[in-house]
Amino acid sequence: QVQLVESGGGLVQAGGSLRLSCAASEGTFSGSTMGWFRQAPGKDREFVAAINWSGGTTYYSGTMKGRFTASRDNAKNTVYLQMNSLKPEDTAVYYCAADPSAADPSGATMRYRYWGQGTQVTVSS
Repeated sequence: QVQLVESGGGLVQAGGSLRLSCAASEGTFSGSTMGWFRQAPGKDREFVAAINWSGGTTYYSGTMKGRFTASRDNAKNTVYLQMNSLKPEDTAVYYCAADPSAADPSGATMRYRYWGQGTQVTVSS
């Protein structure tokens, strides 16, 4: 069982930045593809970004590409999401997820076996 704990959320003004972290409890993290998703009130969960086991391949939702950057530090069992130029519509609970199959990064929710509890990001206008 992999446990994932997100942190780094908070309140920020439009145009600001935040860096989310997701710490994994288990050693197989380094072999897992990791994803970031978000869910705004009243909306479906939405794919944000994904990164392969080595950090060499990333994949982004079209609406976030260029503003958000995923990275990872396997020595620390941690994946990051750097979010720049934040907009009020980025307000959501952000989740990280792990796909132990080590397949190429994907936005398909069903690929991810383990999920964190989420961290709230609120962007004020």
